[in-house]
Amino acid sequence: MSIKQQVFSGVFYTALSKYAGIVISLVVTAVLARLLSPDDFGVVAVASVIIAFFGLFTDMGLSPAIVQHKDLSKAQLSDLFSFTFFLGIILAGLFFLFSPLIAAYYQRPMLTTICQILSINLFFASVNIVPNALFYRDKAFKYISIRGFSIQLAGGIVAIIAALWGAGLYALIINPILSSCLIFLISIRRYPQKLRLTMGIPTLRRLFSYSAYQFLFNTINYFSRNLDTLLIGKYIGMGALGYYDKAYRLMTLPLQNITQVITPVMHPILSDYQNDRQKLGESHEKIVRLLAAIGFPLSVFLFFSSKEITLLFFGDQWLASVPVFRILSLSVGVQIVLSSSGSIFQAAGDTRSLFVCGVFSSVLNVSGILLGVFYFKSLEAVAICLCISFSINFVQCYFQMYWVTLKRSFYLFFKQLVGPLIFSFGLILLLGTTVCFLPVLDLLTTLFFKAAIFVLAWLAYIHYSGIFNVGGLFRKLLDRF
Repeated sequence: MSIKQQVFSGVFYTALSKYAGIVISLVVTAVLARLLSPDDFGVVAVASVIIAFFGLFTDMGLSPAIVQHKDLSKAQLSDLFSFTFFLGIILAGLFFLFSPLIAAYYQRPMLTTICQILSINLFFASVNIVPNALFYRDKAFKYISIRGFSIQLAGGIVAIIAALWGAGLYALIINPILSSCLIFLISIRRYPQKLRLTMGIPTLRRLFSYSAYQFLFNTINYFSRNLDTLLIGKYIGMGALGYYDKAYRLMTLPLQNITQVITPVMHPILSDYQNDRQKLGESHEKIVRLLAAIGFPLSVFLFFSSKEITLLFFGDQWLASVPVFRILSLSVGVQIVLSSSGSIFQAAGDTRSLFVCGVFSSVLNVSGILLGVFYFKSLEAVAICLCISFSINFVQCYFQMYWVTLKRSFYLFFKQLVGPLIFSFGLILLLGTTVCFLPVLDLLTTLFFKAAIFVLAWLAYIHYSGIFNVGGLFRKLLDRF
C-alpha cells in the first residue's frame, strides 16, 4: 500500500470514529452541564489535571519510541510491559496517598475521594501503554476507531445514567475510569504480553536517547498547558475554573477532533521515511495547507458564534464562559496547524528539537498564565495571554523545524498559509457584516444562519483554491441518485 493510500485509510477510519465521537461528547456534556454545577466541573478539572501529571511518569515517551523502533522483539516488549505494570502500581499508590494533601491545598475535602477513585485510572493508563502503542505501530487504524467509538458511547451512556440517578460530580469520573479499563482489556487481548519480575532496564536503555527528550517535552508541555487550571482553581475560585474549563474545552473540541484525525496517522506512517527529510517536508507541507484551510476560517466562525454555541449546548448558567471562549477561539487556527509539528519531529527522530520547542512554549505559556492570574486577575486576561503565547510559539516552532530538522526554506512553509489567511480576513468581513444586519432571532436560528454562510463560503474557497474538488464530489453524488 502506498503512503497516500495508507494516510487516506488511516485518516478515514480515525475521522469516522472522531466525528461520531463529537456527537456523543456534545450530547453527554450538554446533559451533564444541565445536571451539575460549574463548581462540580471545577473540582473534577483540578483532579484530572493533577492525575495527568502523575500520568507523565507512566509513559516517559515510551509510546512514540515503540512506534519508531519497529524491530523490538516480543521479549523486549514484555520487558517494557512489565516496567509499566509495576510503575503503574507505584504511581497509583502514591496518588492515592497524596489525595488528602491535594484536597487540603484546595480546601475541598471531596477531592480526597475523587482523587483516590481516579488512581484506578492511573494504573490502567500505565499498563495500556505497550499494547496500545502496538496498534499504532502496526497501523491498525480501523480497529482503533471502532474501539474508541464503542468505548466512548458506553462510557457516555453510563455517565448520563449515573448523573440522572443523583451521582453528582462522581458522574464526571465514571467515563475516564471505565474507558481506561475497557481499552486495556481490549488491547491486551489483541496484543497479549507476558508479565515478568523485571524492570526491563536493558530495553529502556536502548530507547532512552529517543524517549528521554519526548518525556521531557511531555513534562514541560503538561505544565504549560495545565498551570492555568491549577492556579485559577486555587486563586480565583472553583466556580470561575468551571466557567474557564468549559470555555477551554469548547475551544479544544474542534481542535482535537480535527487534528487527532490526522496527527495520530502521521507518525506511524511517516516514520517509514525517517531518513528522507525531503519527503517528510513535502508531505508535511501538504498537510499544513489542509490544516490551515480548515483551522483559520474555523477560528473566525467560532469567534462570531461563541455565544450561540455556548448557550445552545450548555444553557444560560454558562453565560460567563462566553467571553473566554470568544478569546480562546482566536487561537484555534494556529493550534490546529501547530499540532502537526510534533509528528514531524518524531518521524524525523529529532525529539531534541521537539524538546527545545516545548521549553520555549512552556516559558511563554507559564509567563502568560502568571500574568493573567496574578496581575490582571481575570479569566479573560488569561485567555488573551495564552493566545499571544500560542502565536509566538507557532513562529518559533516552525523556524526550528525548517532550519534544524528538515533543513528546508521557511518560505516553503509560509506560502501554504497565504491563501487560508487571505480567505479568513474575507470571512471576518462577511460574518462581521452579517452580525450587524442580522435581526434578533433565537439562538438556534442565528447559529444556523452563521453556520450556513461559513460553510458555503468555505466550500467555495477550497474548491476554487484547488484544495478539494467540491463540484466533482457533488456531481458524483448526483449521478448515484
